Amino acid sequence: MKLLAVRRLFRIQRVVIRYRLDDLLFDQPLPWWLRSVRLLLPWRWLPRKASPLTRGARLRMALQELGPIFIKFGQLLSTRRDLLPNDIADELMLLQDRVPPFDPKQAVALIEAQLGAPVAQLFSRFDVEPLASASVAQVHAARLKTGEEVVVKVVRPGLKPIIAQDMAWLFQIAKVAERASADARRLHPVEIVNDYEKTIYDELDLLREAANASQLRRNFEGSELMYVPQVYWDLCRPKVLVMERIYGVPVTDMATLADQRTDMKLLAERGVEVFFTQVFRDSFFHADMHPGNIFVSTVKPWSPQYIAIDCGIVGSLTAEDQDYLARNLIAFFKRDYRRVAELHIDSGWVPAQTKVNEFEAAIRTVCEPIFEKPLKDISFGQVLMRLFQTARRFNMEVQPQLVLLQKTLLNIEGLGRQLYPDLDLWTTAKPYLERWMRERMSPKAVLGNIHSQVEQLPHLADMTRDLLERLSQPHLEDPKMPDRRHRGDRWALRLLGAGLLGGGAVLATGAAEAASLAAPAAWPAWLMLAAGLYLIVRQ
Repeated sequence: MKLLAVRRLFRIQRVVIRYRLDDLLFDQPLPWWLRSVRLLLPWRWLPRKASPLTRGARLRMALQELGPIFIKFGQLLSTRRDLLPNDIADELMLLQDRVPPFDPKQAVALIEAQLGAPVAQLFSRFDVEPLASASVAQVHAARLKTGEEVVVKVVRPGLKPIIAQDMAWLFQIAKVAERASADARRLHPVEIVNDYEKTIYDELDLLREAANASQLRRNFEGSELMYVPQVYWDLCRPKVLVMERIYGVPVTDMATLADQRTDMKLLAERGVEVFFTQVFRDSFFHADMHPGNIFVSTVKPWSPQYIAIDCGIVGSLTAEDQDYLARNLIAFFKRDYRRVAELHIDSGWVPAQTKVNEFEAAIRTVCEPIFEKPLKDISFGQVLMRLFQTARRFNMEVQPQLVLLQKTLLNIEGLGRQLYPDLDLWTTAKPYLERWMRERMSPKAVLGNIHSQVEQLPHLADMTRDLLERLSQPHLEDPKMPDRRHRGDRWALRLLGAGLLGGGAVLATGAAEAASLAAPAAWPAWLMLAAGLYLIVRQ
């Protein structure tokens, strides 16, 4: 294993030298001791011709030559436009999610080993030539014995040793970068590589992808917005996935979409709605929505429906992240830059010691010129990137869940503008956010939250009583123990009252903040405040 790792290192070194990737590092502001290291690199003393390739093209070609793991890592880096120069980010975006297919005989052997039967026994037809080939797996068309047309996805053999070697070297590179550069430390490259390692290993488990697809299918069951193919669980294993074959039009095939008279405006707007529905309603979003994974149904061109495949990478947000993100966007729509700054600090996205006035001024400087343009000419994704770049000056920490979200939003917006150049993402998104805030602050939702809290009351009272009894353990024989227990009950109710007061205050703040957009009923907040105050005073 060590010998293989050393060989892999030499191959990486050859690619670095061929494409002079060390120039990219030494062009950055580095400590003097690190810059002096380049004098020790033997190839820097050799004569060389000026490369006709740009630095971004050299990096892209090097990653392609190093193989699937580095290609996928380059795709991940391409989403961090807030940190990369535009020329490098543009080149990394060109990395194709396609590699040459592996031997079909190996695919058949792996399918038979995983499913425990010959392919001829499992399927009435199996196409040996693959339909598509990607970094981690390739896909074959087939037909079940029961007549359903399916696709069979099979993981490339022998990937784990290569991944282990490549990840080990990526970790070493990340550690060196973190020690050498303040910008790299803020980016937390070791954490990014760690997240990437989890992602790549998750993609090797096709049962996880099948589970993601099943969940996404349930979320959009019967929806006109998006369709997710059915998974055939009886034929799914860790390295084999069998699912319904779809026959939609690739979303980038503009000629075919035009020929069938697809409503392009509605298609673009539905793409935005799909994104916000996944993020805010479900908190479960397809995080790899590049054009290769999106198709359009041919059934009703006047009411077009998306078809999504390849659910290997999904993202989710906590309720707190959802809330802060929605409030940030609403405050941004209202040009309330101070509120945007406060929310960034409150959520922990920037350090607590950040000066609100300075942060507000920086955000205003970025955003005000944007609002002077027609809304349809404003790129929502670019605005988010500009905001992240601004926050970078204030030591904004990397938020992995927001990286996936930003990547997905950029994909959706780019796709939407390609389909319908006049797409106004702002006016499409704003009503959805307003409706979501209304529903979140509605009496029904508030009562549901109160109900869930009430269900926890017996548990809270028991925990409080147990704690008080443990504290009074030395006095177990005290004849006044019943009084102590009674006092414990009173303290538990006081804790409940304090919780109701806090929840009512948060609810009232949210209602006041959303009033100009949603005007929800505020009585649940007053009810919680009154109940909390009553419990505290009465005890």
